[in-house]
Amino acid sequence: MKPISSHAPSLSRFASQSNQTHLEPLISVIKSTTQRTQLLQIHAYLLRTSLLQESTFSVPFLNRISLPPNQNLNYSLQIFSQILNPNVMHYNTMIRAYSMSIHPERGFYVYRDMIRQGIRPNPQSSSFVTKSCIRSSSLFRGLQIHARIFRDGHHSDTLLLTTLMDFYSSSANSNNARKVFDEMPQRDTIAWNVLISCYTRNNRTRDALHLFDTMQSQEHKCKPDDVTCLLTLQACSNLCMLEFGERVHEYIKHHGYNQSLNLCNSLVSMYSKCGDLKKAYEVFKDIPNKDVVSWTSMISGFASSGYGQEAINVFKEMVKTGIPPDEQTFTALLSGCSHSGLINEARFIFDQMEKQFNVTPNVHHYGCIVDLMGRVGLLEDAYNLIISMKCTPDATIWRTLLGSCKLHSHFDLGERVINHLIELKGQEAGDYILLLNIYHSIGNFEKVMEIRKLMKEKGIQTTPSASTIEIKGEIHEFRVDDTLHLRIGEVYEKLDEIEKQLKIGGYVEEIGGKGRYHSEKLAMAFGVLVTPPRTKLRVAKDLRICVDCHNFAKVFSGVYDREVVIRDRMRFHHFREGRCSCNDFW
Repeated sequence: MKPISSHAPSLSRFASQSNQTHLEPLISVIKSTTQRTQLLQIHAYLLRTSLLQESTFSVPFLNRISLPPNQNLNYSLQIFSQILNPNVMHYNTMIRAYSMSIHPERGFYVYRDMIRQGIRPNPQSSSFVTKSCIRSSSLFRGLQIHARIFRDGHHSDTLLLTTLMDFYSSSANSNNARKVFDEMPQRDTIAWNVLISCYTRNNRTRDALHLFDTMQSQEHKCKPDDVTCLLTLQACSNLCMLEFGERVHEYIKHHGYNQSLNLCNSLVSMYSKCGDLKKAYEVFKDIPNKDVVSWTSMISGFASSGYGQEAINVFKEMVKTGIPPDEQTFTALLSGCSHSGLINEARFIFDQMEKQFNVTPNVHHYGCIVDLMGRVGLLEDAYNLIISMKCTPDATIWRTLLGSCKLHSHFDLGERVINHLIELKGQEAGDYILLLNIYHSIGNFEKVMEIRKLMKEKGIQTTPSASTIEIKGEIHEFRVDDTLHLRIGEVYEKLDEIEKQLKIGGYVEEIGGKGRYHSEKLAMAFGVLVTPPRTKLRVAKDLRICVDCHNFAKVFSGVYDREVVIRDRMRFHHFREGRCSCNDFW
């Protein structure tokens, strides 16, 4: 066996020492050693001197070999088995090691064995095994741990309860996460952050935003940190809440967090996703050391609003600065080309990805090209591209082509696409609706009835779309034919009034009255009802905007002299003076 390097104390020095005080340098050697040969020497020495049976030495040694970066679980288990009377710290080390490994479920088995050996878990034991349950997605085991925490009297440990909240969050059980939070004797910023993250992950975005104000109230007096701001900005982005996002931005500047690159990048993303490219670009310009995320966020912002050439210009500046683009950069860039109809530019960029930047096109990049080809009517070319892809096509890319088939009434190709979706078991209610609309548009009502019958037999139902609008920091949600909003009666009256004015201005319904009370129209009517004239309206919709609502918004922006920003599932539409930024290409 090779000797330990000269910079470390010689093990022979410890052999003649019996007093534990003089063995303290050995602990230092254990904690600092990284080479496998040295660890093997220490192991042999601990066995020969029986020091392995003393937790003062065995615990740090077990830590050294069971946790990253030197993790070797088979070796760790061998050493653990050589300890005659392992205590709770030994067990905790093994539970923690498994919770960080590719076999996190084994942490629960070690925890169970510890209890069977009569060793009582401490809060660390419960925290580590809860993390095992999170990583192994084991709800039942996690519930058992929760019960054990109460039995062992550890329900006042804030750090442990925070981990338990994270478990419920990962299990999509935000109500139980909130119960654990409410039972905490003391709540620190980390606990608030976990709850905000939990609400955001479980589609309770408005509740997440409410917590940002609640934690600062006189009752709680808890100061948000940079992580709180990051999570809150993400929630603002999801709901298109510009006013709230601006307030978080002011908090960031006031508390000196505006030097954080992550927060600056998140601000660029937030302003972009709320349709305020001017402020997004202002933040972007002031970032001193932009990384690939900074550049990609700005490219994505221009792309989603239909400014494809501006996105390309930012990309060129990025390349000049020497920042190498990644897969996400090209997804944003090609998406911008798609939304702007820049097919020649998209083909050139797609061709240069691998040649110049060594980025292999993935399914998302192919999807952007397919989307663009479909928009300009090159449907068969798009189909052939999918068939010849180097990567496996997913349901999304076939669904993209299906949308183009509906746009151009290409029912033969639409049927082929549906068959591919069926093969992938990826078909959704919206896919059948698209195919149904294709047949309806060409007057093939026999096929329409056939698809409706099939949908009924399979129990396929559509989910009504929803639109939201932010008014004075509060989100108002509307669904098609809404009946739940507190002022819905007034909204319908206002919408009828608006429709009469728009018809004078040239608006004609496109879909035979079926879209009269679509959610985005209701949101716009509410905006007119509660805001002064010429106030900009910002609406977020969870599906792609239909032709009728798009024409409605165009005429509305001219007749009422209001700018309207609608963010649908695909992109932004900026309506001004009777025109849309997409130039009717979406």
